[in-house]
Amino acid sequence: MADMSLPRGYRNNNPLNIRKSNELWAGEVRPSQDESFKQFKSMGYGFRAALKLLRNYIGKGYNTIEKIINRWAPPTENNTGSYINNVVQRSGIPAQKVLNRNDRKSLIAIVYAMAISENGKAPDRSDIEAGWEML
Repeated sequence: MADMSLPRGYRNNNPLNIRKSNELWAGEVRPSQDESFKQFKSMGYGFRAALKLLRNYIGKGYNTIEKIINRWAPPTENNTGSYINNVVQRSGIPAQKVLNRNDRKSLIAIVYAMAISENGKAPDRSDIEAGWEML
């Protein structure tokens, strides 16, 4: 049973709250017991999916924090400006800096910051690193 004291994203091992879809990810639990979000077998798999999505975004031209967050957390559903500011502040990467999809250090810093924004609590960096190693 999931620890209900943890934020939803951490209970689901889905720290960036990836929504349910037909796409099957490595380590995904099917069927998800969450009505809206995917669940993963471990945090490493959840971070792997998040990193893979960000790398895909960068490859499609969403190659700055500003562009990524505007797509990830659109203004119609979120306070996107605040989300961008929080990720920039926590990652130390400027909002409009063009990102390289293979820049491990920067992407880990961004995902770490996004996980805090999504859950209100810092993740364990070793889980993000485990996700990167699974790419």
